[in-house]
Amino acid sequence: MASISLSPLGLFLQAGPVGKAVMIILLAMSVWCWLLIAEGIFSALKLSSVIERARRGQAVKATTPLLEAGRAAARLDLPGESVGDRRVRVQEAMTRAARELLHRADGGMPNLAVIASVAPFIGLFGTVWGIMTSFVGIAHTKDTSLAVVAPGIAEALAATAYGLAAAIPATIAYNRILATFGQIGQKLSNFIEEEAVAVIRAPRTENAFKGAA
Repeated sequence: MASISLSPLGLFLQAGPVGKAVMIILLAMSVWCWLLIAEGIFSALKLSSVIERARRGQAVKATTPLLEAGRAAARLDLPGESVGDRRVRVQEAMTRAARELLHRADGGMPNLAVIASVAPFIGLFGTVWGIMTSFVGIAHTKDTSLAVVAPGIAEALAATAYGLAAAIPATIAYNRILATFGQIGQKLSNFIEEEAVAVIRAPRTENAFKGAA
């Protein structure tokens, strides 16, 4: 019986055309997964740092759209509007701008979710195909020995392993990074509340914002 290598490269070389195509797709998804993970971690750390600096009163370019949205809302003078209503309106305007900031920062997360959900099924397709290959080999040779079924079974299990190798990190990273962005969103919400209070306390002619350059 020909020896079967259990290394990733050996399993790939021993697989059939369909099995190789499945493994290539899963390998590409795995590489893409790690790139998205690195991008998500970097974006989360950068955005968290930006918010912390802005809350300390430093001028930060990334928060400029939020401050401009608040200024524009504060310049509107609505008849009969109370101070509380004005603060809520300013806060809502800044919150809408903040959603855009968060959306740009976590833009890769939906793709990570797609990898986490799709990769196992692609691996499952490769598994089914490998098992079918084994049955076809049995039908052609009319032999059920291990030498006949082993290549197809090895291909099937390799596809399963490749699928899990892409899906598991994507699932873990998606949940953890999404939780981190949730915490960042809370910090951003606190920052907006502080700025909304600052603008209604400032003279209307100045519309000053704490932390604005």
